[in-house]
Amino acid sequence: MQELKDIITGLEQRIQVYKSKLQDLQKRRDKIDGDIKTIKKYLELAETLCRVEIAKAKGGKGFDQDSPGNEKGATEEEDQSDIILLEKTKYVGLSVPQASYLLLKELGRTAHAKEIYQKLTKGGVRMRGKTPITSIAISLSRDKRFKKVAPNTFDLVGDIETDVLSNNNGS
Repeated sequence: MQELKDIITGLEQRIQVYKSKLQDLQKRRDKIDGDIKTIKKYLELAETLCRVEIAKAKGGKGFDQDSPGNEKGATEEEDQSDIILLEKTKYVGLSVPQASYLLLKELGRTAHAKEIYQKLTKGGVRMRGKTPITSIAISLSRDKRFKKVAPNTFDLVGDIETDVLSNNNGS
């Protein structure tokens, strides 16, 4: 009977070791998945930048300007690459409130936190967490530049630059 208890105890210990190893591997996999997503985004940006530079190089030398359509095609391709690159890096390095301020100013209208989140992530803002939309809503509700006009919907309080200029000119 004691022998059976020892076997069961040994098996339970092994089970715990395997569970622990499984949890560690899952954590490592999640970290690797996150790293893969990040690298893919950087790769996509680098490829876009490369296409832009190649288009610029083609437009600069070895280009037959006498051929109709060539210059226009290269310029359109270059412009399109520039636009793609600009859109994907528009908000890189900015905080959520900074990027949201620029976004709402550009939109010229109110926006729901979900729309803000979608546009910011397309513009290069990286957000971690399980509830990024809630995080945006909380962040904007704490910032004096924004006013909440409906549930999770925000607008700019006013054009701060214009307000400052009009106050200085009025004095």
